[in-house]
Amino acid sequence: MNSQISSNKSLMKEGNKSAVFTFVFLGLSEYLKLQVPLFLVFLTIYTISVLENLGMILIIRINSKLHIPMYFFLSHLFFVDFCYTTTIAPKLLDLLIVENRSMSFKGCIAQFFFDCTCVIMPIFILAMMAYDRFVAVCNPLLYMVAVSRKLCTLLVAGSYIWGGICSSTLTYFLLALSYCGSGIINHFCCEYSAIISASCSDSSISQLACLVICMFNEVCSLLIILTSYVVIVITVIKIPSKGGHRKAFSTCGSHLTAICFCHGVILLYCVLKSKSSLLLVKFATVFYSMVIPMLNPLIYSLRNKDVKETLRKLVHLKVLSHS
Repeated sequence: MNSQISSNKSLMKEGNKSAVFTFVFLGLSEYLKLQVPLFLVFLTIYTISVLENLGMILIIRINSKLHIPMYFFLSHLFFVDFCYTTTIAPKLLDLLIVENRSMSFKGCIAQFFFDCTCVIMPIFILAMMAYDRFVAVCNPLLYMVAVSRKLCTLLVAGSYIWGGICSSTLTYFLLALSYCGSGIINHFCCEYSAIISASCSDSSISQLACLVICMFNEVCSLLIILTSYVVIVITVIKIPSKGGHRKAFSTCGSHLTAICFCHGVILLYCVLKSKSSLLLVKFATVFYSMVIPMLNPLIYSLRNKDVKETLRKLVHLKVLSHS
């Protein structure tokens, strides 16, 4: 690592050459004796996450009963989760077993762009799903009209485009900075504030841009979610039978659980960053980028009979093919 730091210093003596600048990650170097056990744990989580998310996408495509708006949104949520954990996990695993802890400037910026896009998109997909639940509970007779296939496609396409716009904006602010010094990043991925910490120019505008974009996305998505569920609760209260209450809330249980995980970890991450708890920030990042993508397929599949039935059929066909 010392040779990598010295190389960066010699490059910066000639001026700012961001294109050839190399970042050096500290990763989880606080636990040198736990590198191998952590590698095995994270590899297991990553493998399970990939199998679950790709498996759920396959199940949704196979089972025609799941060709409904809710699972259309879910298939894109699982795809984004797969992409997110795949951009983070390989470098994390690499840092745990390989001595070379460096990454090129271009590679780091590219990783940040895709990470940022994959963080923003699930926030709005969950908001779309809140609208879906609102229509399903409050206007069930108009469900297929109010949540048409065309509207779902437009909403998902909009989330992809908006995620790309936000990521491009923040990437532009990163590219506008000058980078010098050792290039050490006390993280295992190219997180926004971690990259800025390696800059030798004024980053106040970049930090303000990040704050504005994050706050706007959080407020807009939470406003849609809260409005939808306030109306849902009011509608459910008016239902006379307890069975109706139970059925209405059961359709929202999985979605509410996913919302709590997603936004809860984002808020925790912001609190931890403000207190400069770097180690906890790293583990919060691990939880958001690897554990949540592993949990989401479980949250939405455990209580769904159609998903479990399709899974049983796939397992049965696989057993027959090997017999």
